[in-house]
Amino acid sequence: MATPNKVSAVEETIADFKESNAAVLTEYRGLSVAQLKELRRSLGADTKYSVVKNTLTGIAAKEAGVDAFDDQLAGPTAIAFIRGDAVAAAKSLTEFAKSNEKLVVKTGYFEGKAMTSAEVAALAALESREHQLARVAGVLKAPAGAAARIIEALRAKREEEGGAEAPAAQVEEAPAADAAEEA
Repeated sequence: MATPNKVSAVEETIADFKESNAAVLTEYRGLSVAQLKELRRSLGADTKYSVVKNTLTGIAAKEAGVDAFDDQLAGPTAIAFIRGDAVAAAKSLTEFAKSNEKLVVKTGYFEGKAMTSAEVAALAALESREHQLARVAGVLKAPAGAAARIIEALRAKREEEGGAEAPAAQVEEAPAADAAEEA
């Protein structure tokens, strides 16, 4: 018989799965409360890192349509529910795992697809969304800058050519003006 606490825990976990675009399952055995707090802080505001009960999480994952964690729910388990930039969160998790060997990244899912721990590490190796957008902006800006430099060079060349032609045009007009005054 399900207790109200277990039912609410399952409902909360289902909501977390549905609201997140990615999740990473970890084993935190041996980490202190201070280390877990540091990990949560490093993940940022868009990521919820929760220590979960395996049986209840399995039920919630099935209800939410997530099958990535079926065989991995054993031992002390925590999940990072990522609502923002998955690359930044995966990067934070893998960097923390490198400095704290007790944190083990087991598996994950990203946009509805299951990921192995190696794929989570590959996701972490990507550049952040902001960096990728800045790179695209630079690529898009380059042709506009080149066009502006070409237009400026053409304008300067016409000014030089126009400046050299102006005295010649004035010389031609001067005799005509003198002839008109004489007549």
